[in-house]
Amino acid sequence: MDLRLELSEQGGWSVLQVGGEVDVATAPRLREHLIKLVNDQLFRVVVDLSGVDFIDSTGLGVLIGALKRVRTHGGDLTLVCTERRILKVFEITGLDGVFAIHETVDAAVAGE
Repeated sequence: MDLRLELSEQGGWSVLQVGGEVDVATAPRLREHLIKLVNDQLFRVVVDLSGVDFIDSTGLGVLIGALKRVRTHGGDLTLVCTERRILKVFEITGLDGVFAIHETVDAAVAGE
C-alpha cells in the first residue's frame, strides 16, 4: 500500500498526518519528512497515525529517531492514534510509555 503524508500547522505545532502503511518500504519517506521538519527548526511535532493501517518495527524506529531529534532541540513529538491494532503495537513494545498518545490532534496540541 501507499504512504500518504500531509503537513499542516495547529496551535504552534507541526501536524503530520500519515495514512496507509508504515513499513520497511515506506518508512524512509516518513523519516525524510520528519528530518526536514527538524532541519526547518520545527521542534513541536504531532504525528497523526489515525489513518495508518499497519506499522512495523522500521516505522516504530523512525518515530523513535524523530522523538530523539526533536528532544535534542528542546522540542517534543506526540502521537495521535485511534486504531486499536496500531495502539496494541505501541502497548506490546512498551512504546506507549515513551510517546504521549492522544485520540485527537486537538488533544495532542492541548497536551491533554
